[in-house]
Amino acid sequence: MKKLSCFEFQRGRLFVGCLPQGRDLILSVEEFCENALIHMALFSVIGAVSSATIGVYDQKQQVYVTVKEEAPFEVVSCMGNVSLKDGKPFIHAHILLSDEQGKTIGGHLFSETIIYAGEINLQELTGKPRERTYDNDTGLMLWK
Repeated sequence: MKKLSCFEFQRGRLFVGCLPQGRDLILSVEEFCENALIHMALFSVIGAVSSATIGVYDQKQQVYVTVKEEAPFEVVSCMGNVSLKDGKPFIHAHILLSDEQGKTIGGHLFSETIIYAGEINLQELTGKPRERTYDNDTGLMLWK
């Protein structure tokens, strides 16, 4: 049985800002992190999206099953982290969305998820950045 593996970090810079309307949520955060030289971070997002792509991991087939919803949604919750994949900032995030009737959907966040209006809180973490690599047991890109 595998043991819990944790890594220690210190708080770096704290960013609070507005996400760009009409752009992809993941690409916007990745671009910001690349420009600000952020290699590790935690973040949360609130706001609304005009369309969303979400998914769930099929553990038996080891593939993500995704769905794209072309409708306006309120972002009830979105949280994720930033680490490195192939030497560049990589976003891993989950999102919970609500429609006009209050029905919720959620899952793993994918591109394209288009921002209508959004605010982000991003906490940089300092220390040795974690790199994501392929894990043979799960088929996922996990921290090594």
